[in-house]
Order: sequence, then C-alpha cells, then structure tokens
Amino acid sequence: MHSTPRFLQGIFGFEGKGLDQPAPIDGLHGYVVPDGVVAQAVYFRGGNAADELICVVLMRDGRPMRYFPIAAKGDVHVPLRVVEDLVGGSAVELRVAAPAGLSGTVVLDLGLVEV
Repeated sequence: MHSTPRFLQGIFGFEGKGLDQPAPIDGLHGYVVPDGVVAQAVYFRGGNAADELICVVLMRDGRPMRYFPIAAKGDVHVPLRVVEDLVGGSAVELRVAAPAGLSGTVVLDLGLVEV
C-alpha cells in the first residue's frame, strides 16, 4: 500500500484570546485531504515557551477534534496511530487556545499520512 506523509509544523508566535477561544495561528496553513484519499494523524508534538499552560486544538472542518494541553515551558508528544480516518475533503488545522493577553511562542509538529 502506497502512503504519503504530510506535516503541519513550524515555530509560531501567538496571542491568547482565552482558553475557550482557540485562535488561528498566523503563518500555519491547514491541510485538506485530497478527494479519493484517506488520511490519518500519526503523531502530535508541541512545545510551549510561555509561562502559562496553553492548549493546541486540532480542528476538523471547523470543529475541535483533539485537544493537546502543553504546560508552561513544557512539551508533549502524543502518538495518534490510527485513531480515526480523515476522509477526502476534510479540512484540518491547528489552533492555539491560551489565557487572554498571554503571548508566547509555540513549536508544532503534526504528522499525517495519506493512504
């Protein structure tokens, strides 16, 4: 079976709007699963350089799919092998939820595979 890896990754600044308000990340583009293909999230790694807890939210088609809390000045690695399929046409993006007014830097790496 042929598979193609895809990644949403980079180092990004953020400005918190509230832990209940995940905000888009400037400069991080989303991913749309091509028609006729199924994709699966394989892992998520993240780091938080801020002094307070933040939460990275994996969104699918504009709705929260998974939450990844990252402690102050902490990191997280979550294996996601075959948690669920993302069918063709699904739009995936990462957002940051942080306390209002908190600014900082987040390191993100979401690995996906198209099968």
